[in-house]
Amino acid sequence: MSRQVHGFFYLALAMLTVGSTVIASKLIASGLPPFSAAALRFAIAFPVFLLLMRATGARLPKLSRSDRLILLIQAGAGSVGYTTLLISGLSLTSAADAGVIIGTLPVVAAAISVLLLRERPQRALLLAVALATAGVLSIAFTPDAAGGSLSGNALIFLAVVCEGLFILLNKKLKTEIAPLAQSTLMTGIGFIVAAIPAAIFEAPFAQGISASAVAAVFYYALVPTVGGFLLWYAGAERVSGTEAALFTAVAPVSAVMLAFIILGEPVGLHQIAGIACVLAAVLGLAFAGSRTVKLAGGR
Repeated sequence: MSRQVHGFFYLALAMLTVGSTVIASKLIASGLPPFSAAALRFAIAFPVFLLLMRATGARLPKLSRSDRLILLIQAGAGSVGYTTLLISGLSLTSAADAGVIIGTLPVVAAAISVLLLRERPQRALLLAVALATAGVLSIAFTPDAAGGSLSGNALIFLAVVCEGLFILLNKKLKTEIAPLAQSTLMTGIGFIVAAIPAAIFEAPFAQGISASAVAAVFYYALVPTVGGFLLWYAGAERVSGTEAALFTAVAPVSAVMLAFIILGEPVGLHQIAGIACVLAAVLGLAFAGSRTVKLAGGR
């Protein structure tokens, strides 16, 4: 196989692992509080990233005070915020619906950049926002989406917004940080940020922790967090930025498929319509040459 085909294969596998985080989070939601689960995830992934840094000879850069503050906010939003909101949302809504909403990340990230950086939006972005919105609305206001499901979908969307803020804040860093070093920092800082509320608010009331939830956390930490990182950057270095961006569309499709195969969730016409709109938005954004959304280390 050619170098490019190898890249496509790695990127597809990376986005498959991202889609599987929805399934893992659904299992975690039934047996672990969100901050405790996030802290455990980072506690498992952090030493693995440290070993990878040592094996590759990578080093942490010297950071200014402003960069350290940005990293702290990034860890709070993109790492802890994303994980805890995703788990909390999936305790109220289906994994298939969550998969559709998570697929809007590239569009949400681009929209946040326009809103906060006052950039002039391109027509392609406006169309992508409209399509992604239609996709989310198609699952948010169905007859069975009342009550908890609607609240759960809102929490999932807030998780996507947190990840979008992570991407925006990355542009504000004055020091260039290598991807492996940043992933290591995000998991280390994320553990501290998640462990504090977990110890104060969740530990005294921890009951009914299930083995399947703990196993799902180990999977989340080792496969999507570490394995997904390695696969994404192995693929991204072999293809163009636009080609890599196209593969972000695999994540929502895999999430919906895995929800059907593993969890046995029904996939209705409203979810099919939603994912079609989201895929059209993501692919249109990528073809238009908009900013590439890389797999963030804190996810």
